[in-house]
Amino acid sequence: MELTTVWFVLIALLWTGYLVLEGFDFGVGMLLAPLSRDDTERRTLLATIGPVWDGNEVWLLVAGGATFAAFPEWYASMFSGFYLALLVVLVALILRAVAFEFRGKVDDPVWRARWDRCIAVGSWVPPLVWGVAFANLVRGVPMDAGHRFTGTLLTLLNPYALLGGLALLTVFLAHGATFLALRTLGEVRARAARAGHVLTPLALVVAGSWAVVTQVRYGAPWTWAAVAVAAAGLAGAVLAGRRRREGRAFAATALAIVAVVVLVFGSLFPAVMPSSTDAASSLTVDNASSSHYTLVVMTWVAAFLTPLVLLYQGWTYWVFRRRTGVHHIPAPAGLPARTAGRG
Repeated sequence: MELTTVWFVLIALLWTGYLVLEGFDFGVGMLLAPLSRDDTERRTLLATIGPVWDGNEVWLLVAGGATFAAFPEWYASMFSGFYLALLVVLVALILRAVAFEFRGKVDDPVWRARWDRCIAVGSWVPPLVWGVAFANLVRGVPMDAGHRFTGTLLTLLNPYALLGGLALLTVFLAHGATFLALRTLGEVRARAARAGHVLTPLALVVAGSWAVVTQVRYGAPWTWAAVAVAAAGLAGAVLAGRRRREGRAFAATALAIVAVVVLVFGSLFPAVMPSSTDAASSLTVDNASSSHYTLVVMTWVAAFLTPLVLLYQGWTYWVFRRRTGVHHIPAPAGLPARTAGRG
């Protein structure tokens, strides 16, 4: 296997890690208000992802860095063509990260409510945009012979891409609900389970529709297997959730996300950014890649560092594997209170 293909697969694996792990983070953020009744319950939900959410985002940084180093032409064309969409994602992620850190700094319900809204916005926006972006990559975007994007923002907001955004959004909602049912106790767990009973079938319908359209229009013959696995994963999550097998339900939604990534990248290969204007203007693993020497050096570095990162992150999840309930959440202490009429 050529190194260009190896790095295409590695980038797909990095996106898989990001979407599986950050997917339930986004799901928790989107479900923060619907599944909580007071601040203690909201803190319970946030405690389930508190030790891991920032580590999960590292997968995105590594995926972007690997794309820049291994396929600089792909990185340049994608980030210039999707500039506004990626800027929206960046702002949403920054807003979300700041909200996680700041919501508990002041003992004031209005203060916390504002930051909770920021968490919600920062959790709803990225999945929708990522889904639209990946769908456009599969569909192809208008590019000239110089590999420059020649469309507009409205070009990216086509019906197929919007369906892709809704598909990823619903899958992350189901993934987050199953994660919360797995990691919480008491009434919060019951609400999360009930939400999963509704959201997982919804994800099966929406994501299944997008996957079938993708396969029929753009897929390779072998990617039908990915469609079948994704459908089986979501269907299995429905059955496992109804039997209160939260661990199996979570594994099933994670498997569905993995299968969707396989469908996306399998439909792309050997292209990395197809041109809808002229197939000759498409970017492929060959004409978008770095030099062979660069890929060799990157491969040795990745072979050494990747196992260490996986071991560390696996250890983190093992340490924080226990369920969390409202009785585990201490009362806020020592926080400054907001005062009215200052100055």
